[in-house]
This record gives sequence, C-alpha cells and structure tokens, in this order.
Amino acid sequence: MMRVQALGGFDAKGPACFMVDTGRARLLLDMGKGPDAGRRPDLSGIGRVDAVLISHGHADHVGSLDLLDRIGSPPVYATAPTRALAETPALRDAQDLPIRGDIAGVSVETGLAGHAPGAVWMRVGGPGGLVYSGDYAEGTGLFPSAALPRAHTAILDCSYGVEPDHLTTQIAALMQLAVDGPCLLPAPPAGRGLEIALALLDSGRRVSICDQIRQVGKVMLSHGDWLGSTGVSDLDRLLNNAGRLEPDSPMQGIMVAAGANCGSGLSEKLGPRALSAGVPIIFTGHLSQGSPAYDWVREGRATQVRWNVHPDRATLETLLSQTAAKIVIPAFATAAHRQSLSAAFPAVSWAAQGDISW
Repeated sequence: MMRVQALGGFDAKGPACFMVDTGRARLLLDMGKGPDAGRRPDLSGIGRVDAVLISHGHADHVGSLDLLDRIGSPPVYATAPTRALAETPALRDAQDLPIRGDIAGVSVETGLAGHAPGAVWMRVGGPGGLVYSGDYAEGTGLFPSAALPRAHTAILDCSYGVEPDHLTTQIAALMQLAVDGPCLLPAPPAGRGLEIALALLDSGRRVSICDQIRQVGKVMLSHGDWLGSTGVSDLDRLLNNAGRLEPDSPMQGIMVAAGANCGSGLSEKLGPRALSAGVPIIFTGHLSQGSPAYDWVREGRATQVRWNVHPDRATLETLLSQTAAKIVIPAFATAAHRQSLSAAFPAVSWAAQGDISW
C-alpha cells in the first residue's frame, strides 16, 4: 500500500510539501515556505523521513529546509542546476536527484518540468505509484519540458485552475504594454526573468537586467544540457546585448529586475523609484498577500499581466491524459479552483482531501 499526504499545497497556493509512504520508505517531495504570509508545511507528528526530494529551487518549494532537524535530518536530493543556484547549504550540498534511480530503496524517475532552471517532475514507485508534476510549464523553450509518465495517483500543478489563456496570448498582451520604456518588470531571477528579458530583447526593445538575473544566465550556460535546443545561443545573445541594471540606473527602457513582488532583489529598490517617477510597473506572476505588488495592483498603481509558468487549461488537459491517473490531487489550487476543475474535467477523479491511500 502507498499513501500520500499533503502537508502543504492543498486548497491553497503553497507551500509545496507532500509526504509519500511507500511501505518501504517515507519520502518528502519538496519542503517550501509561502508564498503568502510565510506559510510553513504542517510537520507536526510526521516523525522521521528517509529523504527529501526537491523539484526546483523556488522558496515555496525549498524555504522550509531549515526545519530538516524536525524530521530526522534526512538527505536532500536536487538537480545540478538547482544546487548550483542554491543560496542555502542544505540545498547547495544536496545529493544528485537522478533521471532514473533508487532512493532509500524506492524507484524514482524525473523529467524536465519547464518551470525554472533545473525544475523536474518526479515519479515514485513506478506506474503503480505516484507522479508529482512539481511546478510545470510548457514555457518558451529556454527551459524545456517533457511528458509526464503514467501512474496510479498524480499530484498535478493546478495553480491557475482552468486558465484559458495560452502563453503566446499573454506575451502579445505584455508586448502591447511594455513599449520601449521606461517600464519596470519585476521577476524571479531563477525563472521567467530570463525568458521575459529574452522575449522583449528579440522584439527589438531596449532591455536591461539586474546582476542577479544575469548571474542565473551565466550559471545556466554551464548547464547547457538543461536548456532548450537554442538555449545556449539565446542566453549568450541576452547576456551580450542586455544593459546592466543597477540601483542608481536611470529609469529608461525595459528594466527586468529580480524580486517578483518588489519585496526582494533589486526590484525592492526600483519599485518605489518607479512609482514616484510615474514609470509603469508590470507584474507577471502570483501577487503574494502583504507584498508591495499585491497592494499596488489593488490600488491601481501597477498592472498585472500573467506570464504562464504553470499549466493553462490545455496543458493541464494534456497532463491528465499523459498520466491517466485513477485519482488526481490538485496541487496549489484554491477551493474555488478545485470547483472549476471538477466542472471542466468531470471525468477525472479529483481528490477531495490531501490524504490518499491505494
């Protein structure tokens, strides 16, 4: 018998943390924090864990690794790019998460998830086990994705519910708003920041990027096998042609700065400057509650134009078909999103709770 428990990431946007008990070993899939109000997974009473498997390095998937001692200080596994970009020793010193291998006596397989540098999906226990999409996106090709395998149970990224817009539609909308500038685009450095900057550069805009985003690009050049077919040349072009964005840089052109919600990175300093100067600010991701982005968009002082880094409806339909799962746990979906998912895909057996055994 296998069992999966959502210790976070069910009925809410994060934090990602799923316990899988195969009967032979107990594995934790991700160990995140946030993204809203610094939420932590519920680790109370779960006891010792044999290993922690990390899908990618974003805080809502790794931000609670400082609590490893509460679960017996198990080994952590992550991909090479995730380790190379890590800011904490627990992740930087993690063991390699294999494409196909054995962890704590359990079969584990991984594949590209497209969402961020080094992001992967995982299958635990083979076709009769569990597949976890992690955060999944088809992307623009810089960070490619691979088809999910079949499994009895699936934990799928349902962050957007049944979002109808494809990324190409969203890119077109962004291009209409982000004229040649000045315009500030806060973004996660290890994620859509590089993709957004590259798309705008290729459209003929004047683009500048902060040092944090530039450093991610340099790291990924040394992990070219994790990029799409033209990824290395694309990153070379971006790094050679994008301007350098610094705290005292003039407000000009398209400025892509680290810090998705203007609460961290260079965008934390540039956001207030842009507001005071009347420079448009466009947010492209989740607006974390309590963040400057959340308040500014609600107040009409900034704009949100989504850039998909999670499945839209068509992508989710494809994932459901690929996994052919008998039961699906809708990860990172609110209660309202779960209702819309049930209505859109009535033939799917959606889990009503985050604790499933089979």
